Amino acid sequence: MEHCRYIIESYTEDGRKFRPSDWIDRIASLDASYGAFQRLVYSDMLYPELYQGQMTLIIDTGLEDVNPDLFSYVMNFVKSNHLKMSKVCEVIEKQLGS
Repeated sequence: MEHCRYIIESYTEDGRKFRPSDWIDRIASLDASYGAFQRLVYSDMLYPELYQGQMTLIIDTGLEDVNPDLFSYVMNFVKSNHLKMSKVCEVIEKQLGS
């Protein structure tokens, strides 16, 4: 079984820094909720993460099944703004009896 995520960088395909600088938090908050003490809690499907020294937006490919409209919105945002994006997959071995 394969599990994949998209990693969206804060740079355009031609190497320019994307503005506004808080765009990752804005997009990630679309699927966030308020947890204990009224703190914003990002979902496991769409969240900011420090990756190779820079802040990135992580999109789990499972978001497409769970919330296809949000997945489409985010992917269209990435494409229309020419943001650098890579797909990272890992193989998850299924345990016998599970």
